[in-house]
Amino acid sequence: MNGDDLVRSVKAVGSVRGLRAVRSALRRRRADARDLPARGPERARVPGAVTGAEPRPGGGLLRFARSELEVRVAAGGAVFWGWDGAGPEPSYALNGPAPELDPRALLEPDKDGGWRVVSERLTVVVSRHGAVDVCTPGGVVLRRELPPRWWEPVGGGPARWLQRSEVAADARFFGLGGRAGGPRLRDGTYRLWNTDPGGGFGPADDPLYITMPVQLVVADAGCHLAFYDSTWDGRVVLREGEEGAGSGHDRPGGSELRMEGGPLRCWVVAGTPARVLQGWTALTGAPAQPPSWALGPQHARWGFGSEREVRRVVGGYTERGLPLSALHLDIDHYDDHQVFTVDRAAFPGLPRLAKDLAQDGVRLVSIVDPGVRAEPGNPLYESGRATGAFVEDARGHEVRGEVWPGECAYPDFTHPAARTWWGGQYQERLDQGFAGVWHDMNEPVSFAPFGDPTLPRSARHDLDGRGGDHREAHNVYGLCMARAGYEGLRGLRPDERPFLFSRSGWAGMQRYGGTWSGDVSTGWPGLRASLSLVLGLGLCGVPYSGPDVGGFTGSPSPELYLRWFQLGAWLPLFRTHAAKWAGRREPWEFGPKVLEGARAALAERQRLHPYFVTLAHVARLTGAPYARPLWWSAPGDRALRDCEDSFLLGDALLVAPVLERGSDRRAVRLPRGRWYDTATGEAHDGPGQVLLNAPLSRIPVLARAGSVIPVLGESGGLELEVWPPAAGRTGGGLVVRDAGDGWEQARVERFTTRVDHGRVVVERVDGGPGAEVGLPVRVRGAVR
Repeated sequence: MNGDDLVRSVKAVGSVRGLRAVRSALRRRRADARDLPARGPERARVPGAVTGAEPRPGGGLLRFARSELEVRVAAGGAVFWGWDGAGPEPSYALNGPAPELDPRALLEPDKDGGWRVVSERLTVVVSRHGAVDVCTPGGVVLRRELPPRWWEPVGGGPARWLQRSEVAADARFFGLGGRAGGPRLRDGTYRLWNTDPGGGFGPADDPLYITMPVQLVVADAGCHLAFYDSTWDGRVVLREGEEGAGSGHDRPGGSELRMEGGPLRCWVVAGTPARVLQGWTALTGAPAQPPSWALGPQHARWGFGSEREVRRVVGGYTERGLPLSALHLDIDHYDDHQVFTVDRAAFPGLPRLAKDLAQDGVRLVSIVDPGVRAEPGNPLYESGRATGAFVEDARGHEVRGEVWPGECAYPDFTHPAARTWWGGQYQERLDQGFAGVWHDMNEPVSFAPFGDPTLPRSARHDLDGRGGDHREAHNVYGLCMARAGYEGLRGLRPDERPFLFSRSGWAGMQRYGGTWSGDVSTGWPGLRASLSLVLGLGLCGVPYSGPDVGGFTGSPSPELYLRWFQLGAWLPLFRTHAAKWAGRREPWEFGPKVLEGARAALAERQRLHPYFVTLAHVARLTGAPYARPLWWSAPGDRALRDCEDSFLLGDALLVAPVLERGSDRRAVRLPRGRWYDTATGEAHDGPGQVLLNAPLSRIPVLARAGSVIPVLGESGGLELEVWPPAAGRTGGGLVVRDAGDGWEQARVERFTTRVDHGRVVVERVDGGPGAEVGLPVRVRGAVR
């Protein structure tokens, strides 16, 4: 630490809190120096030559001179391999036990002394020195894992390991959690350690709040997802390949993963993008379906400050005829920032406020942080101590950190008893009238003027009975907190679907809810980063997410605010939010032109509410994200693989947000087929690129020819909006009706479209021959 560090910390969080943060950071350093053994000398190890093999159900065990490798094929087609006894369980990513094995998959000898496992969808070839090739049934290599390397401390302790992989020269990388510089991941190093960047962030910042060792790779030969199931700190170095010109050789793409510990094990799922995400969801769990109201527009601000201001803001929406489904209260509504409390002076009648707003269709959502003020007499703290719920150090003393309430203890969410205790605390939120929660500061954060703003790496965690330290628990802390909150809410109100989204998480977090961008910087780069985060997280199995519209940290210009608002209106979680110093973010604060543009975006979001409900059900059933990259249905189109400024909303719509200042036109890359400009009805044929008008009042949105889209009609009832298929083609779509916010079984209705003698014909196909469509149909666009 130097004087500059201290000054920065004091300015950042206030003089008293800043000094306490310095003290906390020094304690953390001392604890790690005392309780984490130095690695000392290490010995390197590689597998060596194969010495034998043992066929087993679904695959087999291969023995090498210095290691063992188990290969399994699951009944759904996913491939697992693990070194040195690493099996699929225990795992925080998997949704329950490992899937059943495919009894048809057999381990058999291969050429050059290697072995292979042949299954219906993939063939796994293991060389005699431990390289693992994942191939298509036709023998095309999708991914080659070179023999791994371990570094083991001579005196004992967790081994570091390195896994190098090769992919096709034309392949593109996606995933790794929430990356602001994506969605396509260029050459570079990406860290796997959930981190609060401290203030705002932009496209160049890495890592952020949600990291996952999940790679989605798209190439001409096919798509595959590789998941290295270790929760430890790590780094991924990606290098895109190059195709040789003329007779030149291709240079394959490469991935180098270095992990500080944990098992070396991997799952691979291959197929079309839709099949890959469906297989990934089968492994890690179906996304929690948000309540219907959570698919509407939501408003938040750090700094409402009082019940009066909340009523003023909601009244502003009502007076101007603007829809609003939820309002979020940040930490300023707590009593001195303490979780599960209320500032009675500023919010004297919170349950009454919630009831009044609910009568107007507006729900209240509460922030929840994990830090509990470590103060004798604090009921929550005393209750947690009695339960043994808090993280301790290696000597059995509570680990303390500095967060908004002051000096805090941290629940150990990897302990089942702590999760149960914490989940029960949400009764207080429900009693106050809140309809949902958002988890913040759960990387977890401890303010620090230098170094990593988290808990000591030597801090002890239960890890669901296995025991370990924060090096292993850090990345799943937010995931386990989300589990505690979700299970607590579900138990307290079993007839309602919980609404929860979390700033931090890990693979499988979709089981408990969604996420948002965190403190994205206000500015045009932050706007672009917002789209990257949503698309990248969707490809990691987290379909419900969205940004802080307008950016969290600063004051956007009217143009930037409106362009951000227009993007947010087409993303799953549509929420404005800002820091208290960033000013008000209500649409009318930016002038009449912005207000009218925002009104149009809100109206379209409300009109498409049935479509968002359908997408939510589709995500739960198949794992397909709401917002998808343009290559989703055509991964072989290289131009689409490189397109990052547009996205598909479901199968039917293509959204092209404006991401640059002063633009009133923009080029839009089209996938194959006919696309209708929803504003003008003009048809455009892809593949190719078109130049479309993008006035300040709207952004380009195109509908796929033949699409059937459920919308709200002018009367407020459900209608089918149909865009004519191209000549000689057919189309279709799905409708899942809103059955409320409980657990009713969804009924999927399927419709097809065709042109018959110049007339668009819509038929329902799930009700048998001649089934009635049963809904009003409105055809848009001209039949050609």
